[in-house]
Order: sequence, then structure tokens, then C-alpha cells
Amino acid sequence: MTEKIASDRILMKLDRVTKNYVMGEVTVEALRETVLEIRDGELLVILGPSGSGKSTLLNIMGGMDLPSSGRAYYRGEDLSRAGDRQLTRFRRNEVGFVFQFFNLIPDLTARENVELAANLVDSPLPVEQVLKEVGLADRMDHFPSQLSGGEQQRVAIARAIVKNPRLLLCDEPTGNLDYQTGKLILSLLAAVNRERGRTVVIVTHNTAIGAMAGRIVRMRSGRIVEITENPNPVSPERIEW
Repeated sequence: MTEKIASDRILMKLDRVTKNYVMGEVTVEALRETVLEIRDGELLVILGPSGSGKSTLLNIMGGMDLPSSGRAYYRGEDLSRAGDRQLTRFRRNEVGFVFQFFNLIPDLTARENVELAANLVDSPLPVEQVLKEVGLADRMDHFPSQLSGGEQQRVAIARAIVKNPRLLLCDEPTGNLDYQTGKLILSLLAAVNRERGRTVVIVTHNTAIGAMAGRIVRMRSGRIVEITENPNPVSPERIEW
């Protein structure tokens, strides 16, 4: 029998969410009747090939896009009917984003990039402490061009978690990194989940990464085709691909 999850453990609920894009005379169904609950404090991996709808799903979770139909609830609040100001507040205070492309501001140092995010919220974590936690104690005053790809992604993670968000959304966070560096980034994300108790959602086409999650969602052609419980997640250090 499937365990019934208490409602107070549900951070986000997607109820029959559909997303269509109109391109000229063609309508593309990016998401179709998607139903998913995100549990508070879990590490969830969403797997699927390019074009399966996983990034569209992540954008709706993060309030960067709205469903064409269906509802998206965050802690009981209906984001799918929210106005621009409400969505901006949600993205600013509740969500941290980590992308495949680091999106750092090139004219700012690592410290300044993170400070910029910290200044958006009322109660940020200490900037230097967060940079030390991601292993950049001696690289804080370097510009992005002076950092490796892995170091830039660590700045991006620090920028995301300095706001102390409940929800960390990661879109192909290892996509631009080599194997060993990718595993280091996954270890950082696992630590955010384990040590800070934050909900971490990782979207990736790399099926091996699913082994680190408590639950694995598989997508194909805009639909969730399978949700698997993983009672024994492995540490990212043990993942091979």
C-alpha cells in the first residue's frame, strides 16, 4: 500500500498541470495533465530526455512560467492564479535556482554575485559563511573569468542558498561540467538537503543521478510516466556514469 503523505509535509502540489506553447499555427504540448506532489525536505530527481517537459515543469514550480490549465499550489497558495507581484515575492523569498549555465554577472566578484542575491531578502545567510561552505574561502574576490567551471557553479549554488530558500530548483546543474566536478556539485546539493533540510529538485537527462534521490520522477513526451520511491539513496561520490 502506498504511504499517505500528511498534507503538512507537502510543499508543492501540481494538479493536472498542462502547458501549451503556440508557434505560428502549431500548438506544442510541453506538459500534459501533470500531477505531482513535492514533499518538504526531500531530494527529488526528475529524469527525461530533451523535450520531455522536465524544464517546463521546473519553470512552473519556480514561478517563472504559468500553466495553461491546471493548478500549482505552494504551501496551499495557488501560484497559477497569482499576479506578478505575488510571483516575484515567491521567487525572491522561497526559491533558489541553479542552472546549467552559471548566469553569473561577469563584472562582479564571487562575493559580490552572492551579496547581490543576499540583498533581495530580509534574513539572508552570512555571505562569507556560505562561500566557505561551498569551498570558495580563498576565491571570494575572484571574477567569474578567473574561476573554473566547477568554481563558477559553486558560486551559483552559494547565490541560490544564501537566500535560505525552502525550495532549491536545479536544471541540469552538472551539464557543463566534467565527471569529477559534476560529482562535487551533486555532493554540495545533497549537503544542502541533508544538513539544511531544504527541498532539492534536480532535473537532468543523466539517469545515473537518480540514484542519489529519495524519489525519482521519469518523464516522456510531456507526461510523468513513472514515480519511484528509492529507500536507499546513494551518496553522489558513489555514482558512476
